[in-house]
Amino acid sequence: MSYIFGHRGAAGNYPENTMLSFIAAREAGADGIELDVQMTKDGELVVIHDETVDRTTNGTGFVNTFTYKELAKLDASYSYTQYQGKAFIPSLVEVLEWAAESGVLLNIELKNGVIDYLGIEEKTIELIYKYKLENNVFISSFNHYSLVDCKQISNEIETAILYMEGLYKPWEYAASIGATGLHPHYIAARKEIITQAQSSGIAVRPFTVNEKQIMKQLIESGCTAFITDYPELAVSLREE
Repeated sequence: MSYIFGHRGAAGNYPENTMLSFIAAREAGADGIELDVQMTKDGELVVIHDETVDRTTNGTGFVNTFTYKELAKLDASYSYTQYQGKAFIPSLVEVLEWAAESGVLLNIELKNGVIDYLGIEEKTIELIYKYKLENNVFISSFNHYSLVDCKQISNEIETAILYMEGLYKPWEYAASIGATGLHPHYIAARKEIITQAQSSGIAVRPFTVNEKQIMKQLIESGCTAFITDYPELAVSLREE
């Protein structure tokens, strides 16, 4: 069975990377949630995709120029005006507390490709252990140096490489840095790559899969999981 991960929650219908979106994805039947982590000026881990708050909130500026208290006041309803005043940037702590209660799987993406957040790996892993989620979480990143750091901190927590285009034998590369998952853009997830990777013990979870036909193909191919803005649609197709 292919697992379904809600991309930034249920980002197709809710303000991305907010508790509203995460809860909606879980209620839609998603097995897991994909979310993005950055760091504030005062060292708090927060869940937001961009390095700036401009696109998804009513604020402007880089995440790392705000304290967490300042960030928490911003409206993160994005283009979903019906949720104004109800959607906020959550801390990673808030999400992990909810995940520990709900049993949902988490794909935590470290957003440290543009800004090198000092200590983001250690802080993230410390919190994962604090909430006893080490078996329910895997860490992904486009920054593969960061993933190596994660494995040095904890060999127990799974890691997955994010990438956009064709990699030669990506399962071998992933294994070489201690990763047990491939998170390719779905265009780079051809059927033969999925088959060979999974037969080599490497999970494949393509992103961001929003077209019905591609969802069906991945489900039929027995792909480990995929990440989608529309978990409700994906769950309904899987049940068919």
